Amino acid sequence: MSRRRFALVGLGLGLAASQAGHLLAYELRYGARAIQVQSAGAHAYFPALVKTGLGAAAAIALIALLVIGFARVAAARPIAREPALSLLRLFAVLYTLQLACFVLQEAAEAAWSGSPGTSPAVLLLWGTAGQLPVALVSALALRWLAMRLGPAIARLRLMLTPVLRRFVYAVTGPAFSPARQVVLASEQVASGFNRRGPPL
Repeated sequence: MSRRRFALVGLGLGLAASQAGHLLAYELRYGARAIQVQSAGAHAYFPALVKTGLGAAAAIALIALLVIGFARVAAARPIAREPALSLLRLFAVLYTLQLACFVLQEAAEAAWSGSPGTSPAVLLLWGTAGQLPVALVSALALRWLAMRLGPAIARLRLMLTPVLRRFVYAVTGPAFSPARQVVLASEQVASGFNRRGPPL
């Protein structure tokens, strides 16, 4: 997996995981009232956002698992893995991204509702409690997929290339070379006629 593609996947996963951490932080802070707090006022958008984000992340993860499993079954042997990424670095990047999203989201909600909002120390405390475990799970999942997804896609491409070539050949059909046309020069054409005039 290229660095650019990996960065995009990590960014999307971090944004989705930040909402899961947001949900966990509210569950830890408000307990049974968490659903009511997250569904009223400036938080009214949150349930739909969580369902959409987590649903998209789950669908992408499921597709990646299906690709890895299909490649392994089709190859009939284990697939080589890419070098393992640093778990600590992934964890730090995802945690920082998720915590920043949590703080910005809470600040935007407070500004939208006109309330004074929560103090930065309290935000960091509950944000850490909610985002830290989610970031660890996300880093483990991203590291596992990054090691296996790239080689699985490469294996499937290698196996499907001959099939695609035969399919393209069957669709296009054999190429017939056009008949060669002999082009005679003007001198050769003229020399084929009798230049003598009619008898007098």
